[in-house]
Amino acid sequence: MRRIPPLFRLAVLGSAASVLLTGCLGSSDSGSGDQDTSRNADAKKVELVIGANSVKGGKNAAGAEFTEDVLIPKFVEAQKAKGVDVTVKFQGDGSDDEVYKQKLALGLSNKTGPDLINVDGIWVGEFAQAGYLKPLSDTVGDAAKVDGWDGWKQIPDSVQQLGMFDGKRYGVPGGTDGRVLYFNKKLFAQAGLPADWQPKSWDDVTAAGQALKKLPGVTPIQINAGTAMGEATTMQGILPLLVGTGATINADGKWLGNTPQLRQVLDFYKSIYGTGLGDPVLQREAKGRDKSFAQFAANKIGILLEGDYFWRSVVEPKAGVAKMADRDTAVGYALIPANRPGGGVKGQDFVSMSGGGATAINPNTKFPQQAWELLEFMNSAEMVKAGLNGAAKITQRTDVNAEVLAGDPMLNFVATKVLPLTQYRPGLAEYPRVSAALQQATADVIGGKSTDAAAKGYQTAVEAAAGSKDKVTSN
Repeated sequence: MRRIPPLFRLAVLGSAASVLLTGCLGSSDSGSGDQDTSRNADAKKVELVIGANSVKGGKNAAGAEFTEDVLIPKFVEAQKAKGVDVTVKFQGDGSDDEVYKQKLALGLSNKTGPDLINVDGIWVGEFAQAGYLKPLSDTVGDAAKVDGWDGWKQIPDSVQQLGMFDGKRYGVPGGTDGRVLYFNKKLFAQAGLPADWQPKSWDDVTAAGQALKKLPGVTPIQINAGTAMGEATTMQGILPLLVGTGATINADGKWLGNTPQLRQVLDFYKSIYGTGLGDPVLQREAKGRDKSFAQFAANKIGILLEGDYFWRSVVEPKAGVAKMADRDTAVGYALIPANRPGGGVKGQDFVSMSGGGATAINPNTKFPQQAWELLEFMNSAEMVKAGLNGAAKITQRTDVNAEVLAGDPMLNFVATKVLPLTQYRPGLAEYPRVSAALQQATADVIGGKSTDAAAKGYQTAVEAAAGSKDKVTSN
């Protein structure tokens, strides 16, 4: 029997939300999902709805504006040229992500909702397991058509994982990101370290930290830890390190427990925060991550593990939250090394983690063939580029990245060097609780507990999150 994930803990939404979702959210109510996938394929009058957690003048406003003002008119025009009268509506939302997720789940469970749905990558597996989403080839009914889309050739295999579950495509990935090691070149020069620094192991990172430790008033290394930073600890710390040991947090249907790889990660944290290479107090503060940004910009932190968001939005010279006027010359960036050469997942020398979303087709849509055409269209090079509106951001498409990132060496570095080797979080219902357990394990280590004690505590927590010892590995 298929396990249905716990998507419906919705006391805060109540019955009124249920009415809302089965009514105005349900634009594609068409009965059972087991339908003829060629239904309405030759229709000359088509109605489609795009749903996303964005709204003009509010949350993710730029996405809503692009969809309503550019994407939809362009698609309608293209269909008109083919003799098809298409009406496309945008159903925007401005909820917290978790509330939006629950709205989608309720709509899909009632076989309603938008025809095209934007979902976070870490929801894909959960929705697939619940039967709310189906593989694109099943919904469209033509694997050759789906797999033959020329856009896949422009999306790296690693990035395609963002919209996949159990080896099947459930959606087309949107823009993504990547994590690197940033370093302050001015501090490196003072410590006698190279401006083109590229560590090849964790030992190389701590060795650089020891050199930086000699500089007064400088914190050598900042790698997010503890519970105060929440998911930032997991994504900008634990998971990149974990894949550097050759392991992933979930493999073959089991969550990683108290294993040698987990203990290696916790040992590395101890080597940073137990020896004065990092500031353990900063990890416990509610605004610790923001403070680390300010300290890096003020030349007080030598090495920091972060995503490309840090480059384009934090230390950006004109509009950043921690502006660095000399960012382009003072900030270096390097690939995150595995614990040793060849020690990373898939035998990699270097590793990373990425996030992002994907667009899926509602399996209950009345117009599966036209929904696939719209999905292809919105992920074409022309539309992906148009959606940037002149901004330099990393997209899912290598051809677009090659053009729009040519003037930004750092973002181009992420697009060309990081994305081909990156990993994504598992899209499973238990993940948030497992992530919280990982954060607590690092909090225990920086708080003074031994690696073994922290790892044992994590094992207990992850078994509870998974619901069974049999779903967790340990050795």
